[in-house]
Order: sequence, then structure tokens, then C-alpha cells
Amino acid sequence: MPCKVGMVSLGCAKNMVNSEQMLYKLHEAGFDISGSVENADVVIINTCGFIESAKSEAIENILEFAELKNAGRISKIIVAGCLSERYREEILKELPEVDGILGCGSFDEISEVLGEVMGGATVSRFGDINAPVSETERIVTTGPGWAYLRVAEGCDNRCSYCVIPKLRGKYRSRPIENVLKEAEELAALGVRELIVIAQDVTRYGTDLYGERKLPELVRRLCLIGGVRWIRLHYLYPDEIDDELIGVIASEEKVLKYLDIPIQHINDGILKLMNRRGSGAEIRALFRKLRERIPGVVLRTSIITGLPGEGEAEYEELSEFLREAKIERAGIFAYSPEEGTPAAEMPGRPDQETAERRAELLVNLQSEIIDEFNESRLGRAEEILVEGFDPETGLMCGRSYADSPDIDGKVYLEGAAEEGQFVKVLIKDVIDGDLLGEVLE
Repeated sequence: MPCKVGMVSLGCAKNMVNSEQMLYKLHEAGFDISGSVENADVVIINTCGFIESAKSEAIENILEFAELKNAGRISKIIVAGCLSERYREEILKELPEVDGILGCGSFDEISEVLGEVMGGATVSRFGDINAPVSETERIVTTGPGWAYLRVAEGCDNRCSYCVIPKLRGKYRSRPIENVLKEAEELAALGVRELIVIAQDVTRYGTDLYGERKLPELVRRLCLIGGVRWIRLHYLYPDEIDDELIGVIASEEKVLKYLDIPIQHINDGILKLMNRRGSGAEIRALFRKLRERIPGVVLRTSIITGLPGEGEAEYEELSEFLREAKIERAGIFAYSPEEGTPAAEMPGRPDQETAERRAELLVNLQSEIIDEFNESRLGRAEEILVEGFDPETGLMCGRSYADSPDIDGKVYLEGAAEEGQFVKVLIKDVIDGDLLGEVLE
């Protein structure tokens, strides 16, 4: 009887794709994939190791399954992903319950590793993180109705606070034909929303073709039958040119929702972050996007408490958010990560100050989100239905303004089938989410 394998996928959407590829490899090798880790003999934990909170979550998961292993409820634990890549020696040394570890260059080796682990070996695999992006197929676990479409791996931006290039390697685009083929396969499976992802989608193609290919890719994705929504994550501000803006504005399938992490607005802090561009250029870009793409919803990421951020720099950031009224924002207190230039910089605000500043911006952002949601009352919007919510007893879904797992939901009064689109009249705002009546 084959062993049952359960998967826990932590962290970002790119990691989720790697988890789905590992599931495909395991299935092809004849392993029994369990829908629940509670029924599994072997648990694979695909980890994030980006910031302190992600590391803590990963370690907590490992310790939780270590207890289950010690109690005889599971037999083996394999740890994969960024935490493994970052702490190659420490994991097996400090966590003896772990039977195998895979780095970010070895996801495709999961079947072989599991076979060796089941044979009693303790295994470490760390392949080349700069190798071409794996074209392994996936077992899609998201949805219904949507899936991630990864177009590149790694990052060349080298932000001073970020360890990702050391974990995921240099920027590598997938050939455009491979991306389009996968998109067509996803559409054939019933995927209606493609969420285009990479550490930086705006750079797509520059390494393979010597020029930005995102506009061409998006235009060709729009030609695929069955695909109704195309959502772009994440766009680096200074790589957004007039051609790309024109494609987003003119192509009906491209959602007017842009995730553009800016991290800060003060010139001095941006320079310390090793971010390209200035605060003035960010402001000008956001004005241009508002002018050329009516109804655009902007999402960004903000870091407070980086070394060098004083009250004046923080106030400039706060004032910018008040003025720009960015509809969606993830706001984080700075976490010094070993091995990054920022961790060695002097003048870091204490953690309490960084967290207080982040909390104040979260409160400010909540007011902006509420104002945006209230502006939608009485409007009919298209909603992608995701499923039943047991707490409310209602079906729920997402609008163009909502990306999965990070934004709000729309709760639906009336009949709606998961994975399908319905027209909904927005009637009420409830704790940051919306309530609507199905019109058709």
C-alpha cells in the first residue's frame, strides 16, 4: 500500500506553484496524495524564509508535525523551499525530527527524495537556484475558477532589505511559448482568472529576449478562449512604460488592478533601500495610471522603520498615503534579515517605533479602504464566485478589486455557482467586505 503524502504550502504565490509542481511529480511517481495532512503518512512543508514572521510560521509548522511524528501519527517530515535554502545546516541539526530537506533548486527532485527518506535515509538536496525555470506540470490546488501563472523566477533588483535573490537566484523568464501553452491548458481546465506572477513581472523577457515582453505576453493571453480575467502581480514602478499602460487600459480582459510595491516614498529611504526611482517619479506614475486607466485599483507594499527613517521621513510617507488614496496596501514593520545590507545599516528605529508607525498607517489605510468600498454601494459588479462561507451561510466571491487571500470578499445573497461569474448589486459594507445581491 503506497504511503499517503500531505503538503503544507506556506508563503507566496510562487511557492504555491512549486508546491503544485511537487504534487504533480509525486502523483506521477505513484505516491498517494492526501487532501489532508491529518490523514498523511508523510508531510512535506514548503516553507517561506523571507522575513522573521514567515520564518516563525515555518518553524512552528515543523515543530507541530514533529510532535505528531513523535506521537506516531506520521512517519516522515520533509522540509522544502526558502527556509531550507537559507538554513541548510541548521534545520537538520536543530530539528532532528526532519527526515529530508530540499532547497529552491531541487523541487523537481521531490519524488527521489521521498523514496530515499522512506528507505530510512536522511536526505539533503540543493540544486542550482540559477538554473532555467522548471517547466514541470502542476496539480492546480487554487480556485475554483482561478490559478496562478508564473512567468519568471528569481530577482535582480537587489533591494537592500531583501534576501530573495540569495534564495531564489537571478531573474529568469520562461519562454513566452511555454507560458502561453500553460495558460491554454489552465483555460481548458476551467480556469477563468489567470493571476500573472513573478517577483517582478514588468522585467519579463528582458533576460531572454533583450527587451520587455510583458505587453506582448498580455496581449496574447487575452486571445485565449475561456479566460475572462487577467490580473498582474507584481509590477516594479520604474519598469512600467507607456506601452504597458496602453495594453492594460485597452484590453478588456486585463483587470484594472495593479500591484505595484513601492516600499516608501521618501527619496533618502528609497536610496537606502536600493530602490530605483524617486518619490516624485512614483507620484507621477500613480497620477498617470489614474488618468489613463479609469477606475484603476492600486495595491502596494509599505515598510516602516528601515534604518534612517526618522519622524520626518515617516510623516512624508503618511501624507503620501492620505493624498494618493491607494485602495489596497500591505504595511509591514521592518525586519532586519541577516545577510542583507540593510541589517548592517546604522540609525534603525527601535522595533516598538517601527510597529507603532506601521499600526498608524494600517489605521489610515482602513479609512481609505472603507471610503473606497462605500463608493461602490449601489453599483452592479461582476463577481467570480469562490464558494460557500459557513460563518455567514452565504456564497462568496471576488470582484476585479480583490486579489485572493490578500483583499476582501463579496458575500452573495442569491443563487451562485462556484467558479462562475455573476452580476451582483453591491448593497452593504461589512468589516471591510461587501454584501451584494445576485442579479442573474
